[in-house]
Parts: sequence; structure tokens; C-alpha cells
Amino acid sequence: MPARYGSEFCMHHDAYATLRVSREAGIVRVTLDNPPVNVLDVALMTDLRRLLTTLREDDSARVIVFDSADPEFFIAHVDMSLVDAPDAFDELAAEGPAGVNVFQALGDLLRHQPQVTIVKLTGLARGGGAEFVTAADMAFAAIGTAGIGQIEALMGIVPGGGGTQYLAGRIGRNRALEAVLSADLYDARTAERYGWVNRALPADELDDVVDRLARNIAALPDGVVAAAKHALAPDDLAEGYRREHDAWAGQFVRPAAERLIRAGLAHGAQTRDGERDLEGLLRKLAG
Repeated sequence: MPARYGSEFCMHHDAYATLRVSREAGIVRVTLDNPPVNVLDVALMTDLRRLLTTLREDDSARVIVFDSADPEFFIAHVDMSLVDAPDAFDELAAEGPAGVNVFQALGDLLRHQPQVTIVKLTGLARGGGAEFVTAADMAFAAIGTAGIGQIEALMGIVPGGGGTQYLAGRIGRNRALEAVLSADLYDARTAERYGWVNRALPADELDDVVDRLARNIAALPDGVVAAAKHALAPDDLAEGYRREHDAWAGQFVRPAAERLIRAGLAHGAQTRDGERDLEGLLRKLAG
């Protein structure tokens, strides 16, 4: 069945339940389509991991551009209903590398992708969604509509999918602490000023700028992309991942986390109305 957003219908690519995938001249375009708000659930994580793993061996693909079928939400956050299904990710975790949790594994797979990965952000990306954006090679955000934030502190936890590590490297420790502990939603201009995204752009220019960049990269001579990614390799975060996981897991087992997550779901989290000001919703519950 097609997914519906407002008056628009979005057809899925046959191979994936939550993604629409198309290709042209070395560019793979991936549209996330997991209504109602693109939560990072088992289905979306499975599709993303399968896509990235498949493309690792595809020498004809040079750039992967991610966007969303829903202009309001890129990836809302990790599926909060998993509080009632703690074993839901066990199969994915069993297939992942040792030393990282299942959420860190997805981000690290994205960070080490041989293609150049670009996020085109028009809507909101919180929690695990923000981690995905920050793990990508580049991100471009629409002024006035895009927002990014690590909201986990309002749920009584800390980022556990690589967010602390990616942020410290991207925007510095001081601003990473601000982002994690404020749990605020950052607009495109602020995210650009902090270095969280490459550029903040007028919404009507975002497509053209990203498309031009993707086409220019895809048209480079053979070997240039691989050489650049080899020279600018991502940092080894093994020890940081361990620290982050211990911090996240230690908070997740506390009663406050379960109470806040359940209360958030009961009061509108993961609905379109509730997600538009999720920070406000959770602050009321915590207060």
C-alpha cells in the first residue's frame, strides 16, 4: 500500500518496506518512507542496514543522497514503543559487529560507507535521527523547516547510538555537552554555525545545491572519491562507543527512563501533532 502524507501518495521501492530507492549516473537516491513520522524502528533499521551493506560492493555507486518522503520529519528518533519490546533488535544485534550496540552499528556502517553520503534535511531529526544525520559525510538543512537535536536527556537517558561521539568530533566537546544536556531542537542556521551541518540553505534552493554537489562528485575521475575518503578516514571510536553504551545502558535501566518514555507515548509522542513539539511535551512530563 502507498504511504500517505497529506494529499501526497508515496510508493515504496519493491525491495524495501521503508525506503524508496532510485539511481542515476552514479548517484543513489534514498527516500525514507516509514509513516507516520519516520521513527527508527526495526523495519527502517533493517532496510537501511541492508541497503548500505549491498551498496558497499557496488563500484558504480559514488554518492548516496538521503531525504524523506515526509517534509516534516526526516527520522523522528528511535521507536519509543520498544520499551515494551526489549528483544526486538536482538536479530539485528546478532548480525552486527562486536563491541558496539545495534544503534552504534548502523551509524558506524554509514560512517565507513565507501560512497559519499549526503543528508538533505527539510524536517526534524531527533535522537537516533540526529545521530544518522551526524554520521553521514555531509548534511544540508533547509532554513525555516529543518531541526536537529539530541532529545534523549528528556527521556532520562543519554544518546546511545553514537551521538555523543559524532557530536564531539563535529562541533566540539563544549557544544556537544550543550546539545546533549539542553535536549533542545536546533534550527538550521544554528546547526550550520555550530558545524553540525555543512550549510543552511533556503528551502527552495536545497534541492538544486545538493543535486549539483552530488552530480559533480559522481562525475569525478575514477578513484578520486575512494582516495579522498581514504585520506579523510573517520576516527576510530571503539573506546568512545564503549563509554557511550555504558552511560546509555546505565540510565536506561533506571525507573525514570521507563516512566518518561511510557508517559511520552501516552501523551502524543510518535503522533504527528506530538512530534512537532516533542521537547515541550516531554518537559511538561518531567516537570
